[in-house]
Amino acid sequence: MVMANVTTTCGFLLMGFSNTRELQILPALLFLLMYLSALAGNVIIIAVTTLDQHLQSPMYYFLKHLSFLDLAFISVTVPQSIDTSLTGNGCISHGQCMLQVFFFTSLAWAEVAILTVMSYDRYAAICLPLHYEAIMDPRACEWAVIAVWLSGGTSGILYTAATFSITFWRAKVIHQFFCDIPQLLKLSCSKDYLGVIGVAAFMTVLALICFISIAHSYIHIFSTVLRIPSAEGRSKAFSTCLPHLFVVSFFLSMGIFEFLKSTSDSPTAFDIMISLFYTVVPPTQNPIIYSLRNKTMREALRKLLLDGEFTKKKTFLSYC
Repeated sequence: MVMANVTTTCGFLLMGFSNTRELQILPALLFLLMYLSALAGNVIIIAVTTLDQHLQSPMYYFLKHLSFLDLAFISVTVPQSIDTSLTGNGCISHGQCMLQVFFFTSLAWAEVAILTVMSYDRYAAICLPLHYEAIMDPRACEWAVIAVWLSGGTSGILYTAATFSITFWRAKVIHQFFCDIPQLLKLSCSKDYLGVIGVAAFMTVLALICFISIAHSYIHIFSTVLRIPSAEGRSKAFSTCLPHLFVVSFFLSMGIFEFLKSTSDSPTAFDIMISLFYTVVPPTQNPIIYSLRNKTMREALRKLLLDGEFTKKKTFLSYC
Protein backbone atom coordinates (compact mmCIF):
# COMPACT_ATOMS: atom_id res chain seq x y z
CA MET A 1 0.00 0.00 0.00
CA VAL A 2 2.82 2.40 0.84
CA MET A 3 4.55 1.67 -2.46
CA ALA A 4 1.30 2.21 -4.34
CA ASN A 5 0.87 5.61 -2.66
CA VAL A 6 4.45 6.57 -3.54
CA THR A 7 4.05 5.70 -7.21
CA THR A 8 0.72 7.53 -7.31
CA THR A 9 2.35 10.77 -6.20
CA CYS A 10 5.62 10.53 -8.17
CA GLY A 11 4.70 8.59 -11.33
CA PHE A 12 7.20 5.72 -11.38
CA LEU A 13 9.57 4.33 -8.77
CA LEU A 14 13.05 3.29 -9.90
CA MET A 15 14.33 0.56 -7.60
CA GLY A 16 17.95 0.94 -8.76
CA PHE A 17 20.61 -1.44 -7.46
CA SER A 18 19.65 -2.05 -3.85
CA ASN A 19 17.17 -1.14 -1.14
CA THR A 20 20.03 -0.80 1.32
CA ARG A 21 21.35 2.74 1.62
CA GLU A 22 24.98 1.70 2.09
CA LEU A 23 24.89 -0.48 -1.02
CA GLN A 24 23.62 2.43 -3.13
CA ILE A 25 26.68 4.62 -2.54
CA LEU A 26 29.17 2.32 -4.29
CA PRO A 27 27.18 2.11 -7.59
CA ALA A 28 26.77 5.90 -7.48
CA LEU A 29 30.53 6.40 -7.17
CA LEU A 30 31.27 3.88 -9.92
CA PHE A 31 28.69 5.50 -12.19
CA LEU A 32 30.19 8.92 -11.47
CA LEU A 33 33.69 7.72 -12.41
CA MET A 34 32.43 6.07 -15.60
CA TYR A 35 30.37 9.12 -16.52
CA LEU A 36 33.31 11.49 -16.03
CA SER A 37 35.52 9.11 -18.02
CA ALA A 38 33.01 8.98 -20.88
CA LEU A 39 32.54 12.74 -20.72
CA ALA A 40 36.28 13.44 -20.87
CA GLY A 41 37.02 10.82 -23.55
CA ASN A 42 34.24 11.84 -25.92
CA VAL A 43 34.82 15.57 -25.48
CA ILE A 44 38.51 15.04 -26.30
CA ILE A 45 37.62 13.10 -29.46
CA ILE A 46 35.16 15.81 -30.52
CA ALA A 47 37.79 18.50 -29.91
CA VAL A 48 40.56 16.62 -31.69
CA THR A 49 38.50 15.70 -34.77
CA THR A 50 37.24 19.28 -34.99
CA LEU A 51 40.53 21.13 -34.56
CA ASP A 52 43.16 18.86 -36.14
CA GLN A 53 43.18 19.29 -39.92
CA HIS A 54 44.69 15.82 -40.34
CA LEU A 55 41.42 14.39 -39.01
CA GLN A 56 38.95 15.87 -41.49
CA SER A 57 38.29 12.69 -43.47
CA PRO A 58 34.80 11.10 -43.45
CA MET A 59 35.95 8.42 -40.97
CA TYR A 60 36.73 11.03 -38.31
CA TYR A 61 33.66 13.08 -39.21
CA PHE A 62 31.49 10.06 -38.39
CA LEU A 63 33.59 9.30 -35.30
CA LYS A 64 32.89 12.81 -34.03
CA HIS A 65 29.15 12.25 -34.38
CA LEU A 66 29.48 8.86 -32.67
CA SER A 67 31.09 10.69 -29.75
CA PHE A 68 28.21 13.19 -29.70
CA LEU A 69 25.78 10.25 -29.57
CA ASP A 70 27.77 8.51 -26.84
CA LEU A 71 27.78 11.67 -24.71
CA ALA A 72 24.04 12.08 -25.08
CA PHE A 73 23.33 8.36 -24.65
CA ILE A 74 25.12 8.00 -21.32
CA SER A 75 23.67 11.30 -20.10
CA VAL A 76 20.13 9.98 -20.50
CA THR A 77 20.43 7.33 -17.77
CA VAL A 78 23.54 7.78 -15.62
CA PRO A 79 22.97 11.22 -13.99
CA GLN A 80 19.45 10.17 -13.00
CA SER A 81 20.81 6.93 -11.50
CA ILE A 82 23.52 8.78 -9.55
CA ASP A 83 20.93 11.16 -8.13
CA THR A 84 18.65 8.26 -7.20
CA SER A 85 21.44 6.42 -5.39
CA LEU A 86 22.75 9.46 -3.50
CA THR A 87 19.37 10.84 -2.44
CA GLY A 88 17.65 7.49 -1.93
CA ASN A 89 14.67 8.86 -3.85
CA GLY A 90 13.83 6.73 -6.88
CA CYS A 91 10.75 8.72 -7.86
CA ILE A 92 10.58 9.80 -11.50
CA SER A 93 7.60 11.62 -12.96
CA HIS A 94 5.56 10.31 -15.86
CA GLY A 95 6.91 13.08 -18.10
CA GLN A 96 10.53 12.43 -17.11
CA CYS A 97 10.13 8.72 -17.77
CA MET A 98 8.57 9.48 -21.14
CA LEU A 99 11.47 11.75 -22.09
CA GLN A 100 13.99 9.15 -20.93
CA VAL A 101 12.37 6.47 -23.09
CA PHE A 102 12.29 8.83 -26.08
CA PHE A 103 15.93 9.90 -25.86
CA PHE A 104 17.17 6.43 -24.92
CA THR A 105 15.51 4.70 -27.89
CA SER A 106 16.34 7.57 -30.26
CA LEU A 107 20.02 7.57 -29.39
CA ALA A 108 20.27 3.76 -29.27
CA TRP A 109 18.96 3.47 -32.81
CA ALA A 110 21.08 6.43 -33.98
CA GLU A 111 24.14 4.55 -32.67
CA VAL A 112 23.20 1.49 -34.74
CA ALA A 113 22.71 3.73 -37.79
CA ILE A 114 26.01 5.62 -37.41
CA LEU A 115 27.91 2.36 -36.88
CA THR A 116 26.38 1.06 -40.12
CA VAL A 117 27.43 4.21 -41.97
CA MET A 118 30.94 3.92 -40.52
CA SER A 119 31.24 0.32 -41.74
CA TYR A 120 30.24 1.40 -45.25
CA ASP A 121 32.80 4.20 -45.08
CA ARG A 122 35.54 1.67 -44.27
CA TYR A 123 34.28 -0.57 -47.09
CA ALA A 124 34.47 2.29 -49.60
CA ALA A 125 37.90 3.41 -48.35
CA ILE A 126 39.53 -0.03 -48.50
CA CYS A 127 37.66 -1.83 -51.27
CA LEU A 128 36.95 1.12 -53.59
CA PRO A 129 39.86 3.50 -52.96
CA LEU A 130 39.78 5.06 -56.46
CA HIS A 131 36.13 6.05 -56.06
CA TYR A 132 36.24 6.89 -52.35
CA GLU A 133 36.27 10.67 -52.64
CA ALA A 134 33.38 10.58 -55.10
CA ILE A 135 31.33 8.20 -52.95
CA MET A 136 32.00 9.84 -49.58
CA ASP A 137 32.05 13.47 -50.66
CA PRO A 138 31.27 16.07 -47.95
CA ARG A 139 27.65 16.50 -49.04
CA ALA A 140 27.01 12.74 -48.95
CA CYS A 141 28.53 12.58 -45.46
CA GLU A 142 26.30 15.41 -44.25
CA TRP A 143 23.18 13.72 -45.62
CA ALA A 144 24.23 10.42 -44.03
CA VAL A 145 24.52 12.09 -40.61
CA ILE A 146 21.18 13.87 -41.08
CA ALA A 147 19.59 10.49 -41.90
CA VAL A 148 21.16 9.00 -38.77
CA TRP A 149 19.68 11.65 -36.48
CA LEU A 150 16.28 11.64 -38.20
CA SER A 151 16.02 7.86 -38.06
CA GLY A 152 16.89 7.99 -34.37
CA GLY A 153 14.18 10.57 -33.72
CA THR A 154 11.64 8.48 -35.64
CA SER A 155 12.52 5.41 -33.59
CA GLY A 156 12.14 7.38 -30.37
CA ILE A 157 8.72 8.71 -31.37
CA LEU A 158 7.46 5.23 -32.32
CA TYR A 159 8.69 3.58 -29.11
CA THR A 160 7.49 6.40 -26.85
CA ALA A 161 4.04 6.63 -28.42
CA ALA A 162 3.55 2.85 -28.26
CA THR A 163 4.94 2.46 -24.74
CA PHE A 164 2.92 5.23 -23.12
CA SER A 165 -0.33 4.21 -24.79
CA ILE A 166 -0.25 1.35 -22.26
CA THR A 167 -2.51 1.40 -19.21
CA PHE A 168 -0.23 0.82 -16.22
CA TRP A 169 -0.93 -0.79 -12.87
CA ARG A 170 -1.36 1.53 -9.89
CA ALA A 171 1.95 0.43 -8.32
CA LYS A 172 4.35 1.50 -11.08
CA VAL A 173 7.60 0.05 -9.78
CA ILE A 174 10.50 -0.33 -12.24
CA HIS A 175 13.15 -2.84 -11.21
CA GLN A 176 15.93 -1.00 -13.03
CA PHE A 177 18.03 2.15 -12.66
CA PHE A 178 16.23 3.80 -15.62
CA CYS A 179 12.91 3.61 -17.46
CA ASP A 180 13.59 0.38 -19.30
CA ILE A 181 10.95 -0.58 -21.87
CA PRO A 182 10.86 -4.33 -21.02
CA GLN A 183 10.28 -3.40 -17.36
CA LEU A 184 7.56 -0.91 -18.36
CA LEU A 185 5.79 -3.62 -20.36
CA LYS A 186 5.51 -5.74 -17.21
CA LEU A 187 3.44 -2.96 -15.66
CA SER A 188 0.73 -3.29 -18.31
CA CYS A 189 -2.62 -4.34 -16.88
CA SER A 190 -3.92 -5.68 -20.21
CA LYS A 191 -2.75 -6.81 -23.63
CA ASP A 192 -2.35 -3.23 -24.89
CA TYR A 193 1.44 -3.62 -25.05
CA LEU A 194 1.09 -5.30 -28.46
CA GLY A 195 1.80 -1.91 -30.10
CA VAL A 196 5.25 -1.91 -28.50
CA ILE A 197 5.84 -5.45 -29.71
CA GLY A 198 4.95 -4.32 -33.23
CA VAL A 199 7.37 -1.37 -33.08
CA ALA A 200 10.08 -3.63 -31.64
CA ALA A 201 9.52 -6.17 -34.45
CA PHE A 202 9.76 -3.41 -37.07
CA MET A 203 12.95 -1.98 -35.56
CA THR A 204 14.38 -5.49 -35.24
CA VAL A 205 13.95 -6.00 -38.98
CA LEU A 206 15.73 -2.69 -39.63
CA ALA A 207 18.49 -3.67 -37.18
CA LEU A 208 18.85 -6.98 -39.00
CA ILE A 209 19.24 -5.10 -42.29
CA CYS A 210 21.94 -2.95 -40.68
CA PHE A 211 23.68 -6.04 -39.34
CA ILE A 212 23.63 -7.71 -42.77
CA SER A 213 25.01 -4.52 -44.31
CA ILE A 214 27.82 -4.38 -41.73
CA ALA A 215 28.62 -8.07 -42.19
CA HIS A 216 28.64 -7.66 -45.99
CA SER A 217 31.01 -4.68 -45.69
CA TYR A 218 33.45 -6.52 -43.44
CA ILE A 219 33.48 -9.69 -45.52
CA HIS A 220 34.66 -7.61 -48.47
CA ILE A 221 37.02 -5.58 -46.28
CA PHE A 222 38.80 -8.62 -44.86
CA SER A 223 38.94 -10.23 -48.28
CA THR A 224 40.63 -7.11 -49.68
CA VAL A 225 42.96 -6.57 -46.71
CA LEU A 226 44.25 -10.14 -46.76
CA ARG A 227 45.32 -9.62 -50.37
CA ILE A 228 47.47 -6.60 -49.48
CA PRO A 229 51.09 -7.75 -49.95
CA SER A 230 52.59 -5.37 -47.40
CA ALA A 231 52.35 -6.35 -43.73
CA GLU A 232 52.41 -2.66 -42.82
CA GLY A 233 49.52 -1.98 -45.19
CA ARG A 234 47.48 -4.78 -43.65
CA SER A 235 48.26 -3.47 -40.17
CA LYS A 236 47.11 0.05 -41.08
CA ALA A 237 43.87 -1.23 -42.57
CA PHE A 238 43.14 -3.47 -39.58
CA SER A 239 43.89 -0.62 -37.16
CA THR A 240 40.85 1.28 -38.44
CA CYS A 241 38.56 -1.73 -38.96
CA LEU A 242 39.02 -3.92 -35.88
CA PRO A 243 38.07 -1.25 -33.29
CA HIS A 244 34.90 -0.48 -35.21
CA LEU A 245 34.05 -4.16 -35.60
CA PHE A 246 34.50 -4.72 -31.86
CA VAL A 247 32.28 -1.72 -31.00
CA VAL A 248 29.55 -2.88 -33.39
CA SER A 249 29.62 -6.48 -32.16
CA PHE A 250 29.58 -5.52 -28.48
CA PHE A 251 26.79 -2.94 -28.74
CA LEU A 252 24.47 -5.03 -30.93
CA SER A 253 25.00 -8.29 -29.05
CA MET A 254 24.30 -6.73 -25.63
CA GLY A 255 21.24 -4.84 -26.89
CA ILE A 256 19.76 -7.88 -28.65
CA PHE A 257 20.40 -10.10 -25.62
CA GLU A 258 18.68 -7.60 -23.30
CA PHE A 259 15.54 -7.39 -25.41
CA LEU A 260 15.32 -11.13 -26.07
CA LYS A 261 15.79 -12.34 -22.51
CA SER A 262 12.75 -12.63 -20.27
CA THR A 263 12.18 -9.91 -17.68
CA SER A 264 11.84 -10.71 -14.00
CA ASP A 265 9.89 -9.08 -11.18
CA SER A 266 13.06 -9.31 -9.09
CA PRO A 267 16.01 -8.83 -11.47
CA THR A 268 19.26 -10.46 -10.51
CA ALA A 269 22.71 -8.88 -10.48
CA PHE A 270 23.23 -10.51 -13.89
CA ASP A 271 20.22 -8.62 -15.32
CA ILE A 272 21.58 -5.30 -14.03
CA MET A 273 25.03 -6.16 -15.40
CA ILE A 274 23.64 -6.77 -18.89
CA SER A 275 21.88 -3.39 -18.74
CA LEU A 276 25.19 -1.76 -17.81
CA PHE A 277 26.91 -3.45 -20.75
CA TYR A 278 24.71 -1.73 -23.34
CA THR A 279 23.92 1.55 -21.56
CA VAL A 280 27.10 2.60 -19.77
CA VAL A 281 30.04 0.57 -21.08
CA PRO A 282 29.92 1.46 -24.82
CA PRO A 283 30.06 5.27 -24.37
CA THR A 284 32.92 4.80 -21.90
CA GLN A 285 34.96 2.31 -23.91
CA ASN A 286 34.53 3.78 -27.41
CA PRO A 287 36.96 6.72 -26.93
CA ILE A 288 39.57 4.34 -25.52
CA ILE A 289 39.18 1.80 -28.31
CA TYR A 290 39.28 4.32 -31.15
CA SER A 291 42.18 6.32 -29.73
CA LEU A 292 44.42 3.43 -28.69
CA ARG A 293 44.11 1.47 -31.95
CA ASN A 294 44.56 4.44 -34.29
CA LYS A 295 48.02 5.92 -34.84
CA THR A 296 46.72 9.23 -36.23
CA MET A 297 44.39 9.66 -33.27
CA ARG A 298 47.18 8.88 -30.83
CA GLU A 299 49.41 11.47 -32.47
CA ALA A 300 46.63 14.08 -32.43
CA LEU A 301 45.90 13.34 -28.77
CA ARG A 302 49.58 13.74 -27.95
CA LYS A 303 49.64 17.13 -29.64
CA LEU A 304 46.48 18.22 -27.85
CA LEU A 305 47.45 17.01 -24.37
CA LEU A 306 51.20 17.62 -24.42
CA ASP A 307 52.00 20.20 -27.08
CA GLY A 308 48.66 22.03 -27.26
CA GLU A 309 48.95 22.46 -31.00
CA PHE A 310 47.74 20.92 -34.24
CA THR A 311 49.20 20.61 -37.66
CA LYS A 312 47.51 22.54 -40.44
CA LYS A 313 47.86 20.15 -43.32
CA LYS A 314 44.46 18.89 -44.47
CA THR A 315 44.08 15.32 -45.65
CA PHE A 316 40.76 14.07 -47.02
CA LEU A 317 41.58 10.37 -47.24
CA SER A 318 43.25 8.70 -44.29
CA TYR A 319 43.28 5.01 -43.38
CA CYS A 320 45.18 5.09 -40.10
